[in-house]
Amino acid sequence: MTAASIRIIDYGMGNLRSVEKAVAAVGGRPEISGDPDIIRKSHALIIPGVGAFGDAMTVLRRNGLDEAICEAVRAGTPLLGLCLGLQMLFTESEEFGNHEGLGLIPGKVLRFQGPDLRVPHVGWNQVESIKEDPLLENISEGSYFYFVHSYYVDPENSENALAWTEYGRRFCSIARQGNVWGAQFHPEKSQEAGKQLLRNFLKMVGS
Repeated sequence: MTAASIRIIDYGMGNLRSVEKAVAAVGGRPEISGDPDIIRKSHALIIPGVGAFGDAMTVLRRNGLDEAICEAVRAGTPLLGLCLGLQMLFTESEEFGNHEGLGLIPGKVLRFQGPDLRVPHVGWNQVESIKEDPLLENISEGSYFYFVHSYYVDPENSENALAWTEYGRRFCSIARQGNVWGAQFHPEKSQEAGKQLLRNFLKMVGS
């Protein structure tokens, strides 16, 4: 496998270049693509995240990327979703209505609620209750990552949660289902801890 087989999925509204630079900085040679045929043939996929859930899913479906992603996952391709990319892995979201996601991890995407809670959740926060997983190798309990989000994922099965974070409530900040992983924070903005997570993903996919 070559490093160039890692594809960052272009759905027209992700922070593509910053993720591309971050992956390159830890030794990868990623390529950006919005071509479903290329996505199906990739050895590893990353869905970056900035934007609204419904709009992002509309673009994925319009371009046939939703089916390509799901086919790749069924074939065993490792997939990493980041921020909105994590949320799109889930069954549905309540952001600006009700929208169906990729359904790769059972559960919902919900809005933070609380009379004194500042939304969106922006800034550095800790990731805790970390389970052993190749994606989290050499990442310590309580490590800080950079978050920007108004919605959080609520897995149907708590076993899908690899780690949790406190912000008004305890929410799942890293999730996994088989060969699908997702992180609510932005590793590309999270300094050394974020770099380590990306290194771990590259190591898992043999890049």
